[in-house]
Amino acid sequence: QVQLVESGGGSVQAGGSLKLSCAASCADPRYPCSAYSMAWFRQSPGKEREGVAVIYYDGRTHYGASVQGRFTISRDNGKSMYYLEMNSLKPEDTAMYYCAAARSPGWGRLWASDFHHWGQGTQVSVSS
Repeated sequence: QVQLVESGGGSVQAGGSLKLSCAASCADPRYPCSAYSMAWFRQSPGKEREGVAVIYYDGRTHYGASVQGRFTISRDNGKSMYYLEMNSLKPEDTAMYYCAAARSPGWGRLWASDFHHWGQGTQVSVSS
């Protein structure tokens, strides 16, 4: 069983920065959290869920076009934590942000259907 808990959301002004955290718990000793690829998705009311970033088991990363150059995903395998550093925030970044995990997601893509373990989300609000 994989459990994910997000934290770090809040309200910031446009141009500011915010760092989100996701704490992962992976119960099966055969498949530690370090074996998973981990991602961030976001969704606002009335819009489809959008892929933000993914970090694969080998450390490679892929970002959605709307956040490329502004957001950075990272992981700390020793703590079973992963992070999303958000810079130069814009009002359109306002959304509920979810962390997700998968054993073998597709390479170079952010499809929600590839991910089977999800957190409950943390709200990010960016004011102009």
